[in-house]
Amino acid sequence: MRFLLLFTLFVLSAAPAAANPVREAAPRSPAAIEAAVGKLLGRMTLKEKIGQLHFPSLAFPHEPQIEAVRRGEIGAMLNVVDPRYIKAFAAAARDSRLGIPMLYAIDAIYALKITFPPPLAWAATWRPDLAERASYEVAREARAVGVNWTFAPMVDVSRDPRWGRVIEGAGEDAFLASAFSAARVSGYRRGGLATSVKHFVGYGAPEGGRDYTGTEISTPELLDRYLPPFKAALEAGSETVMASFNTINGVPVTMNRALVTDLLKKQLGFDGFVTSDFVAIGELVNHGVARDLEEASVLAFKAGIDFDMASGGYDLYLARAVADGRIKMAAIDDAVRRVLRVKYRLGLFDQTAADFDGLPRAVDEVAVRQSAREVALESFVLLKNENAALPLTSATGTIALIGTSADSAQHDHSWWGPAGHQKPETETLRAALEKRMRPGQTLIFEPAFADPCGRELKDKAAAVAAAKRADVVVYNVIEDCEIQGEGVSRAKLTLSGRQQEMLDALAATGKPIVLVVETGRALVLADAERQVDAILIAWHPGTEGRTALAEVLTGEVSPSGKLPMTFPRSEGQIPISYNLLPTGRPFTGSRYTTGYVDEKQTPLYPFGHGLTYTTFAYDEIVLSEPKMTVRGEIDVDVTVRNTGSRAGSEVVQLYTRQLVASRSRPVKELRAFEKITLKPGESRTVRFRLKAKDLGFHDDAGRYLVEAAPYKVMAGGSSDTALATDFLITRE
Repeated sequence: MRFLLLFTLFVLSAAPAAANPVREAAPRSPAAIEAAVGKLLGRMTLKEKIGQLHFPSLAFPHEPQIEAVRRGEIGAMLNVVDPRYIKAFAAAARDSRLGIPMLYAIDAIYALKITFPPPLAWAATWRPDLAERASYEVAREARAVGVNWTFAPMVDVSRDPRWGRVIEGAGEDAFLASAFSAARVSGYRRGGLATSVKHFVGYGAPEGGRDYTGTEISTPELLDRYLPPFKAALEAGSETVMASFNTINGVPVTMNRALVTDLLKKQLGFDGFVTSDFVAIGELVNHGVARDLEEASVLAFKAGIDFDMASGGYDLYLARAVADGRIKMAAIDDAVRRVLRVKYRLGLFDQTAADFDGLPRAVDEVAVRQSAREVALESFVLLKNENAALPLTSATGTIALIGTSADSAQHDHSWWGPAGHQKPETETLRAALEKRMRPGQTLIFEPAFADPCGRELKDKAAAVAAAKRADVVVYNVIEDCEIQGEGVSRAKLTLSGRQQEMLDALAATGKPIVLVVETGRALVLADAERQVDAILIAWHPGTEGRTALAEVLTGEVSPSGKLPMTFPRSEGQIPISYNLLPTGRPFTGSRYTTGYVDEKQTPLYPFGHGLTYTTFAYDEIVLSEPKMTVRGEIDVDVTVRNTGSRAGSEVVQLYTRQLVASRSRPVKELRAFEKITLKPGESRTVRFRLKAKDLGFHDDAGRYLVEAAPYKVMAGGSSDTALATDFLITRE
């Protein structure tokens, strides 16, 4: 009874006297925004404050939630993409006592209506500007229905393709991931969406590649490998951050104050708000660190989680925790201030009813499709091309196209679109290739499987017969549709379903085989590699992707993608990456040196690898100076020449290694890259600038060190570099 009386007096004392003010022009400058936020905070009840800090129940229909918005008890909605409901929520927010606008959030990652290739494919373009454009187009489509917040980009670095969520990121390298992290944030924001960079931090290193399991990460590893893409996203202006729901060194991130408050908010200076992942606060009970949802909610909030995504705990228990002193009102105000600050920065306080009347707005579908096609074209990675199997030319008489997926228009693997949003029809690979058949050419199609994902065979004999009649076989396979993405980890990374069985039968015909692989991760293709003449990684190419694929297969466009992840020979090599630490006993073939006794030591295809329809030679690497100070910089000139018979694009990659250091340093680290296009016989010198301050590392205490030491700089078309020279960093 005493608690109820104190709580009632507390709420009444916070209630303002005035009601529904006349709206003034929203402030623009940082100082004016802070003043406006402070003024608004002073007028809010505790119930209204807590309403800004969570998503409501996902139960439908929406009418009860609309009423709660009108009462000022809800400040954001999750997975609402129907413009009718967004209009209703917006109207209810305007009618509320304080008129605080709403956030509408979905996973608009690489699709809403038009499906782009997934972000791992964006990284394979090695063109952050294309990722920026793709993010912009996705954001425009989401904004057109009224959405204003996306749970993207995912920037988790991962060396383990068994983890299904590698499809959402940029692969294994922190430098490459940072470039794409910044580009994606810029694109989404330019398209009108607030971003939520995720998952802070270390989610991409789960033990055994098993989603949601714990990670063990040292301080140097955390700061040098996993944190840089988050820093890049924050510098690009990400308004929110999503905390990871895994543990790091035994402590769930959702309750990890050292990471969320001390590192993110204080050390990195992040002043937006931090959201939990979906129901992650309640999962603290499963982690064994909280007895119930109430205790979990208090732990998460005190750690610095400002916003509760759908666990319901903040709505149920924060007020009681304030009343009994477990949570201070100042902490509530700080969290609400962060949310309101984001809403002001997004310009949401400027919106009127007229801004919602036009929903959904028309988006130029032609322009979006063109961008999707360009991303797809530059993302395809040609891993192998023996005997000039590709491109398919007019000399190729009969082509056998095998695989149900080649005649499928809707398998775009786009549940991040969000799920259920209507997708447009897509040209199939079969139709796109048929259009490109020249006089004297014939395309024979056999599905081989009962479904596009190759789970069950349909007519193996007919497919083999088609192969025997053909001059070349194009075999299109898809990583099983149900075994990729969140919550889907794989112990075996070979071709899924019965696709390898079909490949065995095709290979037995002795005909040249072009293997086209649609996947969202690196796969183990060692068996397939021995059976085929060419391998083209098409990722999941999206709405325009099969048309783009036909353009590349027939040579209208040359492939130019490079791998953002190492392709292992076998699962036993995982985790594997190009930038491993050296060992005291480098592999020599001797029993007592590093390596496997039953597997080669090299990957099947290294990070950065990718062929095209011409060849390149790296002629020279020249430094502007042989040394620099710890505060200096030098230029590195790399000369590349097209030695083939047709134009092509090459990603020139620059790597360094610190040869002597106070702790063991990676054998190679990516430092710069540039994609260039050269005509046959053309040569170009690409200049990179190396700054000493960027070549440092963190020690166990978290201190950043740039050491005076000898270094090697390497350049080439993959991490298996062609050229190298040495330089020195001196103290002065």
